[in-house]
Amino acid sequence: MQPEVRVTRRGAERWTRGHPWIFASDLTRPATEPGVVMVTGPTGRPLGQALFSPRSEIQLRLLETRPNVAIDRDWWRERIRAALTRREGIDATAFRVVHGEGDGLPSLIIDRYDRWVVAQLLSAGLETRRAELLAAIVEELDPAGILLRNDVSVRRHEGLPTTVELVHGTVPTDIEIREGSIRYLAAPWTGQKTGAFLDQRATRDRAGRLMPAGGTGLDCFSYHGSFALHLAQRARSVVALDASGEALARGAVNAALNRLENITWREADAFEELRARERARERFDVVVIDPPAFAKTKSALPQARRGYKEINLRGMRVVAPGGWLLTASCSWHLQWPDFLSVVTDAAADSGRRITMVERLGQPADHPEVLTIPETGYLKAVILRVD
Repeated sequence: MQPEVRVTRRGAERWTRGHPWIFASDLTRPATEPGVVMVTGPTGRPLGQALFSPRSEIQLRLLETRPNVAIDRDWWRERIRAALTRREGIDATAFRVVHGEGDGLPSLIIDRYDRWVVAQLLSAGLETRRAELLAAIVEELDPAGILLRNDVSVRRHEGLPTTVELVHGTVPTDIEIREGSIRYLAAPWTGQKTGAFLDQRATRDRAGRLMPAGGTGLDCFSYHGSFALHLAQRARSVVALDASGEALARGAVNAALNRLENITWREADAFEELRARERARERFDVVVIDPPAFAKTKSALPQARRGYKEINLRGMRVVAPGGWLLTASCSWHLQWPDFLSVVTDAAADSGRRITMVERLGQPADHPEVLTIPETGYLKAVILRVD
């Protein structure tokens, strides 16, 4: 018998309008332990089944609107299979199989790296279903190994430990990935996110196609060189900047995998380096600015706006006439209107004629549901600089 949780009219309306979260303030009769619960509205009418997290501000995450369906291993298999079907046609050996709320599986991330799976269980309610969920992943995806990268801070808000845990088979330290015609090494145990930035796959390909044959490129915040590799396929030369020498060393290994010898790896602060190259009157045919999130909290947004404007202004000033700037933000708190406003302000101060040619977002394996704004965070624009 499932515990019953009753919610207010406002809470019920969130589900009606397509958002799977109900907050603690909208529970009139909570449960006591995490798990899957039956949710009823203010009149007692069943609304569906949800993951319950007693220590989280988000206490309910909708799983299933049908009250009589069993949430068991077969249910998880069916949802994972449906998500995998939506990924058919992706030209890469690494991609996101489940994007949490975007695939109707709130607080669950499943990334595939060739024959291996890296997953994240991000809520206390989901953690209680770990055994059947892992069994469903094994049966549906048949991985050589499963690694749980549960080392993210959001788990602390759920009262959960942060760990990296091997739960099935074996997972190597490095996994060679193919992304279109580019190969690189993912680091599932220690890399950013679950081992690589899978969400920029389509944007990297687009950046590579901007490069004129024999042109020059600049990849700021390069990390392991993913953008630089795509640029270098057609370029005469590419400079890859990052503040981490260790990250750049991995980038050099990735370049060797692709027999690319035209990338210069430079350990430097991107802001300072762009100012120096502007003073030296250097120009590049394609410049990529893909920084880490400057606004990790809402309170950091004003300072982040200044940072985004500054880095874009400097980037615009080192683009060759008629060249391209691809600029991106992964800060969820910096929404599209703010992002475009910052880029516009930078263009106004740049002394250049800047034309927006294309907007880019998340690839198909990171679906953004319109009624769940939290599923969308990645923004990028392609600008022509004259």
